[in-house]
Amino acid sequence: MVTLAEVARHAGVSASTVSYVLSGKRSISSGTRDRVERSIKELGYHPNAGARALASSRSNIIALMMPLRTDMYVPVMMEIAIAVATTARAHGHDVLLLTGEEGPAAVRRVVGSGLADAMILMDVELLDARLPLIRETGRPAVLIGLPADTTGLTCVDLDFAATGALCAEHLAGHGHREIAVVGEAAAVYERHTGFAERTRDGLHRRARELGLRTLHRPCEGSYESMAGTLARIFDERPGTTGFVVQNEAAIDPLLSLLRQQGRAVPEDVSVVAICPDQVAAQAAVRLTSVAIPAQEMGRRAVELVMAKLDGRDDDGTRQVTLLPPELTVRASSGPAPVTG
Repeated sequence: MVTLAEVARHAGVSASTVSYVLSGKRSISSGTRDRVERSIKELGYHPNAGARALASSRSNIIALMMPLRTDMYVPVMMEIAIAVATTARAHGHDVLLLTGEEGPAAVRRVVGSGLADAMILMDVELLDARLPLIRETGRPAVLIGLPADTTGLTCVDLDFAATGALCAEHLAGHGHREIAVVGEAAAVYERHTGFAERTRDGLHRRARELGLRTLHRPCEGSYESMAGTLARIFDERPGTTGFVVQNEAAIDPLLSLLRQQGRAVPEDVSVVAICPDQVAAQAAVRLTSVAIPAQEMGRRAVELVMAKLDGRDDDGTRQVTLLPPELTVRASSGPAPVTG
């Protein structure tokens, strides 16, 4: 079994330096920290969790509040959670999974019991009831999502407002003037979930600037609900030639229904999706899309938490990191059909 002393010899540092890297009790230069962490990995050193916790007054656990809702796309949530867990392990921390539905009660339990050193919160609402407690307690926390007021908070997210705007710009550039947005389930908007509302608002704002007419309709994502949503869209706006879909479950039903109606994609109707690249590439028509950078969001959230725990956010910085959207053009979008 590898000892702390062997790690110190391998890294060319003192045993106390290795201990400080593990405990976070003192500030260690990034070069020395990297060397020690490299030796720990190469030698396969595993510190005794109980002894380490006693020595550092830490649990070496990060609490992840993850939504387990039927109206959310679970694969993306799981991809973020896996990225959080693997990145946390690389930093010698384990992850405690809490359901987001517990809300403030879960935050109180973590803070009151000392179960975790820090928290990462997903499924952030614009007026999230958990945030007053996060601000009050001062427990290191990072949000994967953006509330209405980010004062005193550290957040990382895809720039969903810019994502909506980018979708509008792409369709406008192809001459589309009537755009319909197939959104998330109605409950997502009723909760004022940040990513959904920011996408919708960013798209509508840019569409107005570009002179486009837009129609936004929530959708549960089933074949039946998509059929009803599509019928209402064409009843209200028969001239619709562009669709933006922010609901992974609705993608296949939408493409199937358009095909049944004799509307070819992209000759008659263009479709742009906000979804994982894998979903876009495997659809019946390969979709032009803006990807959800789930792994990057999870990784960055842990790095920000570790900076707080290790005292590397020198001035107690609260920051908002918005990842810029990237649109990949595939087979589902093209010039608007010529009428008349």
